Parts: sequence; C-alpha cells; structure tokens
Amino acid sequence: MSDLPRILERAQAGNPKAAEELLPLGYDQLRKLAARKMANQPPGQTLQPTALVHAAWLRLVGGGQHHWNSRSHFFAAAAEAIRRILIEAIRRKQSLQRGGDWQGIELDESRLVLKGPHETSRT
Repeated sequence: MSDLPRILERAQAGNPKAAEELLPLGYDQLRKLAARKMANQPPGQTLQPTALVHAAWLRLVGGGQHHWNSRSHFFAAAAEAIRRILIEAIRRKQSLQRGGDWQGIELDESRLVLKGPHETSRT
C-alpha cells in the first residue's frame, strides 16, 4: 500500500492512468469495507461485496475529477459511496414493495357506477 499516496497524488493532478493503478492497490481493503457495511444490512440484500466495490469505484473515478488529499480521504470517500449505494438499493426495494412500479390511471367520475343501498347484486 506504500504506492497508494503517490498514485492518489497523480490522480488528483489529472493523470488518467493513476486511477487504473489505484484499484488493484486498494481493492482488498475496499472489499473488506464493503463486506463490513453489508454485515449491518437487513436480510435479503441482493448486492454482493464485489459488486458493491465495483459500483462504488465507478462513482469514485467515473466523473474524472479526483480530489483525495490522502489515503484516508480516499477510503472515506469510498465508504461514503458504498453507504449511498446501499441506501439507494434499500429505497428502491422498499419502493417496489409499496407499489412503486404500478402505473397510475386517471378515473373519470362519469364512468363510475354506484349502487344504492337497495341495489345490491344477487347471484
């Protein structure tokens, strides 16, 4: 991990190859971080630590702007990205459980057929 601060400096300076070198150096630690974050999640989580690391990595380097002052700053940013991904996954799942994928339709009152108290249907 001794190369990590040097690579972080190069990434911050705008070197595009630095981001490619960064992942292999911090991958194991990022995966452990993701596994710890997922251990606190409710059962039924479909994300795996590896997929979580990759999604967080895309958020960290995908925009092209890297502003990490140190190794700890980089891992703090990664932890925040992982946390946000987990929160978004939970919100998405809860939304679907509460009809988040249903299509709304507009009701027109003139089409409603109401039966009075004495007009019940008999079968």
